[in-house]
Amino acid sequence: MGAAAPARPGLADQLRGARVGVVGLGRTGQAVIEALETLGARVHAFDTRAAGLDALTRPVARATAGTAEEIAGALEEADLGLLIVSPGVPATGPVLTRAAGLGLETWSEVELAWRLQGSAASDQAPWLTLTGTDGKTTTVTMLAQILQAAGLRAPAVGNIGTPVIEAVLSGGAQALAVELSSFQLHTTHSLSPLASACLNLAADHLDWHGGMESYAADKARIYQGTRRAAVYSTADAATERMVRDADVVEGCRAVGFTLGVPGLGQVGMVEDLLVDRAFHDRRADHGVELATTADLAHLAPTGRAEDLPAHLLADALAAAALARAAGVHAQAVAQGLRAFTPGAHRSATAAQGGGVTWVNDSKATNPHAAQAALSALPEGRGVWIVGGDTKGASLHELVGAVRSRLRGAVVIGKDQSQALAALEAQAPGLPVTTIADAEPQALMEAAVRAAAAMARPGDTVLLAPACASWDQFSSYAQRGDLFAEAARATAQRAEQRTARVPGAGGGQEA
Repeated sequence: MGAAAPARPGLADQLRGARVGVVGLGRTGQAVIEALETLGARVHAFDTRAAGLDALTRPVARATAGTAEEIAGALEEADLGLLIVSPGVPATGPVLTRAAGLGLETWSEVELAWRLQGSAASDQAPWLTLTGTDGKTTTVTMLAQILQAAGLRAPAVGNIGTPVIEAVLSGGAQALAVELSSFQLHTTHSLSPLASACLNLAADHLDWHGGMESYAADKARIYQGTRRAAVYSTADAATERMVRDADVVEGCRAVGFTLGVPGLGQVGMVEDLLVDRAFHDRRADHGVELATTADLAHLAPTGRAEDLPAHLLADALAAAALARAAGVHAQAVAQGLRAFTPGAHRSATAAQGGGVTWVNDSKATNPHAAQAALSALPEGRGVWIVGGDTKGASLHELVGAVRSRLRGAVVIGKDQSQALAALEAQAPGLPVTTIADAEPQALMEAAVRAAAAMARPGDTVLLAPACASWDQFSSYAQRGDLFAEAARATAQRAEQRTARVPGAGGGQEA
């Protein structure tokens, strides 16, 4: 990681010698401490794990490990001028509650990164920011691919994994594709991106935010201060309201993306074409072709453009709109979308065998994401592995919406009551198997065996839990990896059985 460009007097003057608390010492917290060191701040580091303090790579004035309650109690004694918190610190938890009571200014790492870039003497890369309940990582990766196809040095940063502050400290970027979660937005105040988008809004993380109203308000922060284009989904009235209510820079335009034919000021579909009617001079009566669904066919389970899931097409339209707001030419949109490959655990085919397809969508950690995956299945051909930590969300509406897609369900999770109640109420008579709590590998192997017993040739077994993984797994990635491993073994055994059946597979045609 390189050194940041010299800071202009404002931020350096504000933080030089100031006592700044940093809560959370993972990758983001470590990068924050590096930035604060360049600004001459005196850092008091806090973490709920002693191992977090052991992992410190830079000297700090003071370090404290303790429970969230103990850290909250230490804030007053620390006499801080500023607190910077990692995304995992909950809005309604003791740390932020105590900080608010003390009147202590609180920033996210994103806020520090924005101010640090703004104070640098070098040229400043425009930020293209996005959030949403689902599709953020897919869309920000598509966006980065499009920007790179246009010849720009444009990393995908933020909630996707690389802290924004790392990119700012390293320098060299010509644009930043920034994925932001509601956690990050909660303590981000002065951001003014070139273009911004909220892809969709559905109930999620309600336990962290304290309710739907607070969650939506934090998501809406994505649009504040936007300078050129505030991009929203025409299919989601909540995102349109966010744009209408946002305090944006004069001259900023609202740009909708739609799976239908685009109107003036929108990006959408004309038959199999992705078309721009927002970012060119003749938009009143003409559209510019950006790409075709053939450019996205590799994302369909069958490899055929006509089978492309609608949510992936919507993500591509949002990414295209943000890129066009940055002046990217139309050809780069198609090139970038062709180069895009989905990340692991996002509607990825894990195995095929015995006529059954096994799909890993472990990243579907809320009902909205799970519904998108389940809705792509043929009627009655899905075996659904569901359950985990619901984060305060109900599963009833989801089950009612996808009941016709299901052959059966396998329920995991330490607390299975919410999933079972939703299945009983919304899908009476549907075969359901529950999996007892166990260590992660044994648990997932049992779930896969149960799903295999339900599945028939032509079916899809889909891991789309609609829940977080924390109750039984270390992460959604571990959950998905264990599913994929068990699915491959099951599919291989099914193929071996098929090969042993006389006349099945590999025999001569009559």
